[in-house]
Amino acid sequence: MAQSSHILICRGTACVSSESREVQNELETQIKRRGLEDQVRVVHTGCFGFCARGPVMVVLPQGTLYCEVRVEDAGEIVERHILGGEIVERLLYRDPKTERIAEKMKDIDFFGKQVRIALRNCGRINPDDIDEYIAMDGYKALGTVLTQHTPEEVINIIKKSGLRGRGGGGFPTGLKWELTRKSPGDVKYVICNADEGDPGAFMDRSILEGDPHSVLEAMAIAGYAIGAGQGFIYVRAEYAIAVDRLTTAIKQAREKGLLGNRLFETGFEFDIDLRLGAGAFVCGEETALITSIEGNRGEPRPRPPFPAQAGLWGRPTLINNVETLANVPVIILKGPEWFAGFGTEKSKGTKVFSIAGKIGNTGLIEVPMGITLKQIIYDIGGGIPEGKEFKAAQTGGPSGGCIPSDLIDISIEYDTLLEAGSMMGSGGLIILDENDCMVDISKFYLEFTCDESCGKCTPCRVGTKRMLEILERITEGKGRAEDLDVLRELGHGIKETSLCGLGQSAPNPVLSTLRYFEDEYKAHVIDKVCPAGVCKKLSRIRIIPEECKACGACARVCPAGAIKGKPREIHEIDPEKCIKCGECIEKCCFKAIKR
Repeated sequence: MAQSSHILICRGTACVSSESREVQNELETQIKRRGLEDQVRVVHTGCFGFCARGPVMVVLPQGTLYCEVRVEDAGEIVERHILGGEIVERLLYRDPKTERIAEKMKDIDFFGKQVRIALRNCGRINPDDIDEYIAMDGYKALGTVLTQHTPEEVINIIKKSGLRGRGGGGFPTGLKWELTRKSPGDVKYVICNADEGDPGAFMDRSILEGDPHSVLEAMAIAGYAIGAGQGFIYVRAEYAIAVDRLTTAIKQAREKGLLGNRLFETGFEFDIDLRLGAGAFVCGEETALITSIEGNRGEPRPRPPFPAQAGLWGRPTLINNVETLANVPVIILKGPEWFAGFGTEKSKGTKVFSIAGKIGNTGLIEVPMGITLKQIIYDIGGGIPEGKEFKAAQTGGPSGGCIPSDLIDISIEYDTLLEAGSMMGSGGLIILDENDCMVDISKFYLEFTCDESCGKCTPCRVGTKRMLEILERITEGKGRAEDLDVLRELGHGIKETSLCGLGQSAPNPVLSTLRYFEDEYKAHVIDKVCPAGVCKKLSRIRIIPEECKACGACARVCPAGAIKGKPREIHEIDPEKCIKCGECIEKCCFKAIKR
């Protein structure tokens, strides 16, 4: 007879895209077929963070972690593990460097240096079941606040914790709450900014998918603290799973009396509604977000007045992002000193990052502030694949900058990243290796911000377009020596004169790469060469004679007929005919062809 077991399976976006829903269905089918419904329960959860190895699942009570589970594995897991008590070893995590097999999460380096506060319930509870959230002390913080603290006391707790905004500039959260409370007006609002639009960023989405009630509870606490009775969550419509789980969570909270009238038998009333965004990056800026909620085209407004003074429909409005709010209930329950015990003097607590790019373990992590970039890359991320050299890390998305390998020991905190020419942002972390071209990376982010500019102010609308035109010219081999000075001048001008944060930060990727990789720009402009071989019009594909085996495979796949040579003799590439498609590089088994 099988012992009672819970199978926790990730149903976050990444694992769902790898068919975790189908795996869950097959597990349930196999369990039912063996008559184990009373002993074994399959529970869908939020993101475990180990996205590179999805679908991921944990079998309790043993705590066995299985990776890359497929539909056809379900029967074997039920038969061998659930019924037979035998670990299915081939589905365990195997360290690619040491070949060491790990059975539990704590034995995997990816989880070793993490401290999960905002992500505390992701991967542990069913996000569609409010009772599971309550079992994890859910809504206890709200009850404590409403029955034991004044609004001013709540604000002081948040201020003492040192919590800063996790969505961009890092403004002190308690101070923002205090300013909103002190603003005159009988009607005030709380807004959760869930418009996470950075390329490669999925921190907020994962919290909403895995622990939506933590955000609802925090918004109600914030509403009590500032004197608001209504909250709005502004979330991207394309975050379908997050929207579904938020809709369910709000409905359940209302049914339980945790949203609505007389919460915890007090006079406090608070409710929350969803507002779906259409995917405009500029709506992540708080005044543009407010304009969108009001039913208008999402465009930023001049500040002051700030939203804390005059926000939604002209009323004082508090805006925090998802991750910021997810920390609030824990701070209330465990105390501000506990939270401030993590991190550094000016950057308290933890930070959630989505790590992607040239990294062994892509996924979602939560680490104490002050951890070094090197520790994230090599201790948690598993290093750079294929033995390649680390070149740079892009932090803060299109609003951030690139940190070079020389600064790999940099402490990850708000001020140090700003000093390095980047920023924390919402937490996107893209790792680049020796094969990445920094000019091309800058162009990629500038293309994004040009497309996403609302066009309201000239510096952003026109200035970023002029910068992009220069970068395009440089990558096509038409750059001029004066282009680098013009890029700097334009970049600083746009930063100083744009209306909102999108324009003010848009030049950051260009300015930071000019700061640290000017030689690479000069190679493009002066030598007409792309050192990384990425910019096709500036790259040259050649055969390395010492490594070539004269097999002729390259010539057979060349679509332009640019590779010539006699059988069993080393071939040559005609640069005039070569279209630099890279087919020969892919085909060569001996890695004898390089850009």
